[in-house]
Amino acid sequence: MLDPEQLQKGIFECFKYSSHNGVSLQCFISYCVCVFPQLEEWWLDAAYLELRYPSHLNVNFGGPAPYLEHCWPPTEGVQLQRTSISMWHTLQYWDLLRTERLDPHKAGNVALDMDQFRMLFCTCKVPGVTKDTIINYFKTESEGPCPSHVVVMCRGRFFSFDAVCDGHILTPPELLRHLTHVKQCCEGEPAGDGVAALTSEERTRWAKAREYLIGIDPANKTILETIQSSLFVVSLDDAKPYATAEDYTPMTREALTGDPTIRWGDKSYNSISFADGTFGSNCDHAPYDAMVLVTQGYYVDQQLKASDGKWKGSETVRPMPLPEELVFTVDDRVRSDVAHAKQQYFETTQDLQVVCYAFTSFGKAAIKQKKLHPDTFIQLALQLAYYRQHGRSGSCYETAMTRRFYHGRTETMRPCTLEAQNWCHTMLLPAASAEAKRKALLLAFNKHNKLMAEAQNGKGFDRHLLGLYLIAKEEGLPMPDLFTDPLYSKSGGGGNFVLSTSLVGYTTVLGAVAPMVHYGYGFFYRIGDERIVASCSAWKSSPETDAETLFQNLVTSLHEMLHLATTAQL
Repeated sequence: MLDPEQLQKGIFECFKYSSHNGVSLQCFISYCVCVFPQLEEWWLDAAYLELRYPSHLNVNFGGPAPYLEHCWPPTEGVQLQRTSISMWHTLQYWDLLRTERLDPHKAGNVALDMDQFRMLFCTCKVPGVTKDTIINYFKTESEGPCPSHVVVMCRGRFFSFDAVCDGHILTPPELLRHLTHVKQCCEGEPAGDGVAALTSEERTRWAKAREYLIGIDPANKTILETIQSSLFVVSLDDAKPYATAEDYTPMTREALTGDPTIRWGDKSYNSISFADGTFGSNCDHAPYDAMVLVTQGYYVDQQLKASDGKWKGSETVRPMPLPEELVFTVDDRVRSDVAHAKQQYFETTQDLQVVCYAFTSFGKAAIKQKKLHPDTFIQLALQLAYYRQHGRSGSCYETAMTRRFYHGRTETMRPCTLEAQNWCHTMLLPAASAEAKRKALLLAFNKHNKLMAEAQNGKGFDRHLLGLYLIAKEEGLPMPDLFTDPLYSKSGGGGNFVLSTSLVGYTTVLGAVAPMVHYGYGFFYRIGDERIVASCSAWKSSPETDAETLFQNLVTSLHEMLHLATTAQL
């Protein structure tokens, strides 16, 4: 990636940094560790809350639900019935959290921090002129009362109802009654004002629009608080993606870039119900990492599979109030703000290329049979795919989970190592022998596994560098040249990774994100025993990138790697 002169200059900056300003910053960060909440707050601000560009598309993650692979294939006329059952299972998961019956997660014998799970329900980001805030209303039963209402959005309109009646969660027939009422209210009527589209705006512009909205009618503030405190948002979407188990592209694209008037972009969980009976989600990334939603999504998936997607309980519908419509007071300025938000959103989403396919030739079982780590296998295949397509290595971010620590979230693992680069170069040399490729591959595997273990155990360096950067900024100290050196951003520093990647896990749940940079890719993947499903995104306006081509190159790389592992008997 770097020429010798750049590398020499970068090394010099690192030495200069560590021998001068770095010393005082290191001492200060040691002190800050003793007041950890401030460090935690600094990270959240820098990573999410101080960002000013639109977060709905650039920060949120979205993805398809896997139910179509078993009991719920695309089918028209069942949207509301299926939504009622999906909602019921989601509410059961909320009850597990509220009653503290969800088993703590473990990595081997090590218990993992579960704090992020508090943010799945009753949570919302609120825009500020210079910095956003996260408001969390969730409480366990032992902590006190917790909001139990759900907001349903349909054709630009808002409705709300309590999901609990007389201490019991509403059953699917009762939920269906409410959803049917909402749908009937919206059918044949003009679309609502679409105020939700404002959440897709640039953050400062949205903050000012929100202030104005509250100013013209105090009732608008009450509606905003009702949305913010709701358990989650259900989006009744008229789109019919008609995805398949082999091609999730239409669903993934709709989940990530669909109608902004029926998604509250700041909400921790938007459950999207499509008109063809399939489902997706769109979630703000600031309160929690994707693994929280993956766990909830996998729970619902397994419950649906066990019941064949059917409700087998009572059909009785208790008497209760119908959903209440939440109607914002708007004027010409608000309508203009909504129109502007929709225009910028659609212009941006139309530029985003999203593909999501299943690779079905093999999966985790075949990879582990070769005594290779499945995640490392995919990451190195991606490095080779990018190298083949672009003729060079690309700086890469992979999520390393740090929930072994108190309130731990993530650290950066950098798969673009010298060993990986050397292996990619060797793989494309016509004269390279299988033995040379094998040795280079093993070195790349070992280096990747070592760096991932270090990152997960708190020995990564990206979060540490961020802490030093923020301390210098906070204390008014001279900013070390390391952070302004082009080498730093070229390596991915400052959120400039060409490949933004994450293993979503070994379940049935997948997500997708937009690229970090205009000339980059977003790449999420899940690994099953016999299949690998991956989503890839790129900006169409970038002449350098193409998500479809990258995925096809990934397929080629996967086949080549397994062939190499088989013939060389790794």
